[in-house]
Amino acid sequence: MKHRNFKTVPKIIFGRGCFAQLEDVVDEQRLSDSDFAVFLVDEIHKDKPLANELPNMPQDQIIWLDVTDEPKTKYVDALTEQVQAFAKANNQGNNPVSVVGIGGGSSLDIGKAVALLLTNEGGSASYQGWDLIQNPAVHHVGIPTISGTGAEASRTTVLTGPDKKLGMNSDYTVFDQIMLDPNLISGVPADQWFYTGMDCYIHNVEALNGTYINEFARAFGEKSIDLCNQVFLEDHEDADEKLMMASYMGGQSIAYSQVGACHALSYGLSYVLGFHHGIGNCIVFNVLDDYYPEGVATFRKMMEKHNITLPTGVCANVTEAQMNKMIQVSSGLAPLWDNVYGPDWKEKVTPELLRSLFSKM
Repeated sequence: MKHRNFKTVPKIIFGRGCFAQLEDVVDEQRLSDSDFAVFLVDEIHKDKPLANELPNMPQDQIIWLDVTDEPKTKYVDALTEQVQAFAKANNQGNNPVSVVGIGGGSSLDIGKAVALLLTNEGGSASYQGWDLIQNPAVHHVGIPTISGTGAEASRTTVLTGPDKKLGMNSDYTVFDQIMLDPNLISGVPADQWFYTGMDCYIHNVEALNGTYINEFARAFGEKSIDLCNQVFLEDHEDADEKLMMASYMGGQSIAYSQVGACHALSYGLSYVLGFHHGIGNCIVFNVLDDYYPEGVATFRKMMEKHNITLPTGVCANVTEAQMNKMIQVSSGLAPLWDNVYGPDWKEKVTPELLRSLFSKM
């Protein structure tokens, strides 16, 4: 039996105010005065204090990201071309010495994807899958300003392509450095805070109840879900620190296990109907009593505590073509269903089953 050689983030800075050390992190990569870095920042911060705290040098490039939609392959490709054009115009065509992604899961995934595409030709859609990346990425840094997705810890960057929603899963995807500053996640709108935090909670439920689970994944997953319970069922002054660590540890857990039915169905739902990942997961999870009864029951208690009302009937008026596309995308996520049912999952994950689940949403 060949065991998986798990790649993790090699450098981590944690603590309130640690964002101030970003300048040191980036400057370590500069070998000459002309070396430049790229800052890919969620545009929600453009008129916020964080914008004035970026340690950019005159030769650096700042791109404000539009994450209204889930990251699309064509958007990532356009951003990569924008960086390459900037490099050609100002820095003799060299790649940046570092790509810094700042924001939520979408911004972090975009940062990872651009860092990969600067050293791998052909466009991001050609790398949607497992271990298709051939060359190491440009040095890249992840700084979350909302917690839950685990994107800071994972080896994937989830993108919506022409035919599917699927990650670029690779050891080269993993950030070289992450900075976890709980100050950065304060003030997030309550519904967005909840939906993104639930991505972490659902990760853990799926991993801990999956066929892939082992003690490595269980150690991270159990601690992460315990922190989620503290954050969403109790009241703690240090909830931001707890959620930030829950997100990181949840990402670590699924790296050596896998997510499950909720994420598989959520990918289909968001591909066709455009729901963001967090709220899409919540809509799906709320109908999965047969899969994760205890997890769903606790999830509903969390919704009640935080006065969250989910959209209902979202699939009531989908066309037959839309339904078939959701079924196609969701059924194509083999490792996720393998984690739910085991190797014979194809016998159980039928179009009729998926149709019935979508119809409940």
